[in-house]
Amino acid sequence: MKDFNYNVQTEIVFGEQSEEQVAQLVRNYGGSKVLVHYGGQSAVRSGLLDKVCSLLTDAGIPYVQLGGVVPNPRLSKVNEGIALCRAEGVDFILAVGGGSVIDSSKAIALGVPYDGDVWDFYDHGGNPEKVLPVGTVLTIPAAGSEMSWGSVITNEDGDIKTGFSSNKLRPKFAIMNPVRTFSLPPYQTAAGVTDIMMHTMERYFTHDDDMTLTTELAEALLRTMKDSVFAVLDNPEDYRNRAQIMWGGSLAHNGLTGCGVEEDWATHQLEHELSGMFDVTHGAGLSALWPSWARYVYKENVSRFVRFAVNVMGVTNDFADPEGTALRGISAVEDFYRAIGMPVNIPELIGRKATDEEITEMARKCTRNYTITKGALKVLRAEDMVNIYKMAN
Repeated sequence: MKDFNYNVQTEIVFGEQSEEQVAQLVRNYGGSKVLVHYGGQSAVRSGLLDKVCSLLTDAGIPYVQLGGVVPNPRLSKVNEGIALCRAEGVDFILAVGGGSVIDSSKAIALGVPYDGDVWDFYDHGGNPEKVLPVGTVLTIPAAGSEMSWGSVITNEDGDIKTGFSSNKLRPKFAIMNPVRTFSLPPYQTAAGVTDIMMHTMERYFTHDDDMTLTTELAEALLRTMKDSVFAVLDNPEDYRNRAQIMWGGSLAHNGLTGCGVEEDWATHQLEHELSGMFDVTHGAGLSALWPSWARYVYKENVSRFVRFAVNVMGVTNDFADPEGTALRGISAVEDFYRAIGMPVNIPELIGRKATDEEITEMARKCTRNYTITKGALKVLRAEDMVNIYKMAN
């Protein structure tokens, strides 16, 4: 067991009428002029954007809008937002959307008070002196960014996708109305649940397997997500299960399921290069890589993979063959991904095999020109990454 700090400062406002509180929440956290940041037309078509803006207007809170955030949010849009906020005197960022919009909002909040290039933080790290406050109106449960301390941005110059984390980036509040998720397409729903589960699985597969409470919480969350996704794919307006997925997305990535353990995150890092190169849906990229990562590393802690197979995936434990049980658990995850429409390898994800040159390039970027490693359950070097990409190919 590892010592840990658990710092979750985000106020959660959850329920069917939660959006009604947006203006008061902005004011509670010091907002006097707001950037309303959003993605494509879904926020417009649903009426949510108009409702949020009307509530701000009725409360006498001025705002400016910036839309156009895309999946794997781009640095160019972040820089556009930084310039707009400076020109308009914005002091609060309100994200209306999913993880991409929230990550972009955090990056803008990071960049507005900073004298240099905001990419400095993503490229080199650092401790920002000041960050504008961020609030969120969540529409897509997946990334968990509404409660997390991280932001992941893609720099179009070199297709580099990387993240930066600071407790100063945690949103001040998150408005969460499960009804807003009823219209999500099945693929987006499934990819979101895959990402939610992976946020806990990145923490679950560890050498620190003596933190029983954290383990039990993680397993309960994973089982619930696994059950709820089938319910909402069958009935998209199943409020109870949409609510469980929405809340699960927050709990999976606010640090709760990693208390007392050394986290891994190798699959996420490998996927960042995959989606940076091919611009694929993040959750689908994770499902395409995780089975190969798992088969590559499971011998580092066979008992952990056995426990996962039995307690999460419902595999019968063969006490005489723990490795066989572990491998059947990995196969059960593949079956689950296929059942919800997710890919389990790179060709299923991008429609072809990745070339050897592309695989080498992804490994080079993931290791920052062969200077760093990734992962904790098994520390991965460039040659390990190449092997995993090839297994998934």
